[in-house]
Amino acid sequence: MRANYKTVNLYGESEFVIQKSRFLSFVKRVETEQEALDFIQDIKKSHHTATHNCSAYIIGEHDQIQKANDDGEPSGTAGFPILEVLKKQQLKDTAIVVTRYFGGIKLGGGGLIRAYGKAASEGIAATGVVERKLHTLVKTSIDYTWLGKVENEVRQSDYPLKEIVYEEDVELFLYVPEEDQGIFQEWMMELTNGQAIIATTGHKFLEFDI
Repeated sequence: MRANYKTVNLYGESEFVIQKSRFLSFVKRVETEQEALDFIQDIKKSHHTATHNCSAYIIGEHDQIQKANDDGEPSGTAGFPILEVLKKQQLKDTAIVVTRYFGGIKLGGGGLIRAYGKAASEGIAATGVVERKLHTLVKTSIDYTWLGKVENEVRQSDYPLKEIVYEEDVELFLYVPEEDQGIFQEWMMELTNGQAIIATTGHKFLEFDI
C-alpha cells in the first residue's frame, strides 16, 4: 500500500482567454482509468460544440497509466503539455480536460503548447492540491485516572483524535502516521508510566492541503 502522495481535490474548474480563444479547464481526482474515461466523455458531451476537448491523466501508485489526447489539435501541442504539467507537479490519480472554443486567431504550435500548459496549471491551482498520508488508527486504552492528562496532551499534539469511548477503561482512537508508530508508543507510555494499552485497529488516508 502506498504511503504518501499528492493529488488534487475532488473537482475544480478554471477559464481564461488567449487571442479570443476560450480555454476551460476541468480537473478531477480519479482512481481508475474507467473513471478518467467517463469523466472525459462527460465533459465532451457537455461541451460538444467546442472546437477541441483535449485531455490527459495519470493513474496508479507508480504512474503506470499515463494517457494524453490532442483531440484534433496538432500532434503534441495539447494533450502532452497537459500531461507534462501533471508529471511536473508529481500528481497522481488526476485527470484534466481542457476545452477550447476557437476565437478565430491561430496560436501556432508554440502558442498552443503554452496555452494548454497554462490551462492545466490554472485548473490545478483552482482545484487545489492535497497530500494524502497513510495513517494507522490506534486505540489507546487507559485508566480513567489518566484521562485528563492524556486527553490534554493528545489535543495539543499533531495526532488527529477520532473519538473517545468511555467503557470500563477509556479508549482514545487517534490517527498516527505510519512512520511515527514507534515515537507515538514511546510518548504514550511515558505519559501513562507504561500503563497504556495500545492496539492497531485499521488504516486510513488523511488529506492535508498543500
